[in-house]
Amino acid sequence: MSMNPVRIFEQNEQWIKRRLGSDPGYLDRLSRQQHPGMLYIGCSDSRVMPEAFMGAGPGEVFVHRNVGNLVSPGDPNTGSAIIYGVEHLKVGHIVVCGHYDCGAVKGVLQSEDLGSLEPWLQNLRGVFRRHQAELEALPDATARCDRLVELSVRAQCANILGFSEVQASISKTGLRVHGWVFDLRSGRIVDLNVGGG
Repeated sequence: MSMNPVRIFEQNEQWIKRRLGSDPGYLDRLSRQQHPGMLYIGCSDSRVMPEAFMGAGPGEVFVHRNVGNLVSPGDPNTGSAIIYGVEHLKVGHIVVCGHYDCGAVKGVLQSEDLGSLEPWLQNLRGVFRRHQAELEALPDATARCDRLVELSVRAQCANILGFSEVQASISKTGLRVHGWVFDLRSGRIVDLNVGGG
């Protein structure tokens, strides 16, 4: 389904009317400072809507999304989200959430040259190389994709634990790091029990 930018403005006006019609103070509350308890790092895939599948409302989750839900050392974008979440928002939980049927994972498994995305995907390609024998022993492409999604989430959680700011917050406030996978086929969240922090 293609979104028409003109239609988005019309839908925005309808949304405002509906929201204020049922809750006149909604936008006033929304405009106040955020105090989320969780930093969610997920994939940019348009089918994955974290607030919706978690049942979260506005202000409850600080969301950072990128292709493949990667936490690559030296990436200032994801790094700044982590540091801001930990040091300024004082989140109690960081979640890395992958999803089954991920296009980035499929591209790595198919050994496609993804052009200008290649530098970004080196993190994911490294996870694949470390687990290549296990992945190749699986019976089909779906099983390999699902497993690489899970292995990547675990690797990204390990990368998060490498941040000194995260380690300090674990010691000081009990910050927890979680690895999840959203199953598009069932709608369920799978907890990988990473247990960091």
